[in-house]
Amino acid sequence: MGDPSRPRVSAYAIAATQDSLLLTQLSDASPVFTPGLWHLPGGGIDPGEQPREALERELYEETGLELHDAHLVDARTYAAHRLGVSWNLVGLFYVVDLRPGPLVVTKADDSTCAAAWTPLSGLEHSTLSPPAIDSLGMIGARGARTADTP
Repeated sequence: MGDPSRPRVSAYAIAATQDSLLLTQLSDASPVFTPGLWHLPGGGIDPGEQPREALERELYEETGLELHDAHLVDARTYAAHRLGVSWNLVGLFYVVDLRPGPLVVTKADDSTCAAAWTPLSGLEHSTLSPPAIDSLGMIGARGARTADTP
């Protein structure tokens, strides 16, 4: 018998300025993607929870920032394998406007260990989760590099 397979639907925030993107770093508790990668704020939608509610909750837990507005821009699917589980993930991507405030991870011992506004010009695909990589195309970012780009 193979590894168990689990579906998961997640809501992700794409918060960008002209030259930076809000990212969170995945901790060892990350259920789906590799710890240490930089990821979009967001996460799983709980049973009975609306996607925008999950987005707002996850954004606050992972960054301490409050959602002002959100617009659904895309949906993507991902297959991942972590900790003996094969994940079938559907990611809902929202371009968001945030209320100003300091960055702070408010939910300790969870899947996020850090949050940062990261310059688009310094991003490397090897340090990003698949949803974070895909988000760059959704906002028309041109500064990210693959490992073999000088």
